[in-house]
Amino acid sequence: MEFSELLVNIQESRRHQYTWACVCLLAFLLISVPSSAEELFVRSKPAMGSVFTIYLYARDEAQASAAFEAAFDEVERLEEALSNYRDSSELSRINRLAGTQPVTTDPEVFGLLQTSLDYSKKTGGAFDITVGPLMKAWGFFRASGHYPSQAELENARAKIGWQNVQLDPPNRTVHFAKPGMELDLGAIGKGYTVDQMVNVLREAGIQSALVDAGSSTLYALGAPPDKNGWVVRVPRPAHRDQIVSTVLLRDASLSTSGSYEKFFRLNGRVYCHILNPHTGSPVEGMLQTSVIARDGTTTDALSTSMFVLGPHAGKALLSSVPGAAGLWITGETASPQMVRWNWPECADCKQNRTPEDVLSRTEKRR
Repeated sequence: MEFSELLVNIQESRRHQYTWACVCLLAFLLISVPSSAEELFVRSKPAMGSVFTIYLYARDEAQASAAFEAAFDEVERLEEALSNYRDSSELSRINRLAGTQPVTTDPEVFGLLQTSLDYSKKTGGAFDITVGPLMKAWGFFRASGHYPSQAELENARAKIGWQNVQLDPPNRTVHFAKPGMELDLGAIGKGYTVDQMVNVLREAGIQSALVDAGSSTLYALGAPPDKNGWVVRVPRPAHRDQIVSTVLLRDASLSTSGSYEKFFRLNGRVYCHILNPHTGSPVEGMLQTSVIARDGTTTDALSTSMFVLGPHAGKALLSSVPGAAGLWITGETASPQMVRWNWPECADCKQNRTPEDVLSRTEKRR
């Protein structure tokens, strides 16, 4: 399979988002593919409420097919463990029981919960995996959103708070200090899944691939043959045909969060699904945030945190993460303002699109 260029639009939504969601990632991927001993193969599969797509270079179809199968099996394994939309998942079991007793879980899930709480501490609570009750109160869990009553909001706020998740490492148990709490890994689970998929691809002998997780988080493994990396184009919020930035990625991840996809309007105001855990209300004044870092777990968690914190506090957060870069787009969609921090704009990557450009699906995300 040969292309002169491959363009992929990558758009963010979180696992707990189904209908129109505020865009957490909109990006375009442009790949120049030279004549090479390796061919480009592409395969997609629905998972985690959206579509996962893998672009990889392999020596033949047999190698590519084996790599695809192993990577997509990994997605299914992790969805069964981490989805709060599956009653059979390990996360759902924890949510059912941890309010009344310590629950022993497996090392992988326990480790991801530890990582999540570390991000909560590092971000001062801007990242919080306990916001599930708030998402339900605002109607963003399997619904299109609604304005909650004061009683609904107070009831939800009484059930959140990352400090109330008690982890016991020696016994590998999880316990909730408050009744009615529940965990939602939608703001980090897909990024973690991307990282595990990349590990599987490496083990399968793949040296160059792009993993697109539901058009929300991507990881660029290696580079296309004879290239220095994968060229990613980030479009303007709500305007897919206008590019705001072009970056070159190699062995790095990029995630984006946004406010213009899953939302509802009331009395002339727009309320998006990205909530500030401190106020219990949707974030306002922020259109889109993008972050680049070493892995998908990090970028997935930080893109939401940056959205909540804003540029000033967000820059301080990113300064503590080696190799991280951030891009904020604030204001109104008609006149957005951009703030960059260590953002690696690639001036040499600005190439024209061609008839061979391929656009990824615009996926809804839970």
